Amino acid sequence: MDDHGSHHFRALDRLFWRTVRGMLSHKTKRGQAALERLKVFDGIPPPYDKRKRVVVPAALKIVRLKPTRKFALLGRLAHEVGWKYQAITTTLEERRKEKARMRYNKKRVQIKLSRKAEKNVESKISKYTDVLKQYGVLV
Repeated sequence: MDDHGSHHFRALDRLFWRTVRGMLSHKTKRGQAALERLKVFDGIPPPYDKRKRVVVPAALKIVRLKPTRKFALLGRLAHEVGWKYQAITTTLEERRKEKARMRYNKKRVQIKLSRKAEKNVESKISKYTDVLKQYGVLV
């Protein structure tokens, strides 16, 4: 087997990292600082799985590509070049989605209960809220 030649990453995070590195001027201090700030993960790790996702509308496939254009999914490409953890990542992602769904349902019930409690207390504290509105504390 030949030890020389082009070596490439197989994992999703490293493939993406290498692609972004090719887009940056990574040999300058500014490019190195930008590359150090870039965090790339397989899936969504624990500190970030409870945070709200952000969608960048300008980067959506339906906005950027014409319907006739071909496209490739990074997971499929990584699997084709030898990444062995596609099934594991899929099961972990399904588990994370189920936990997020349960957490969201619990949050919805909590919000509904707090609204009901506010409505129950509203008549009892109406004289205090009138005084607070008079002095400009409540708007």
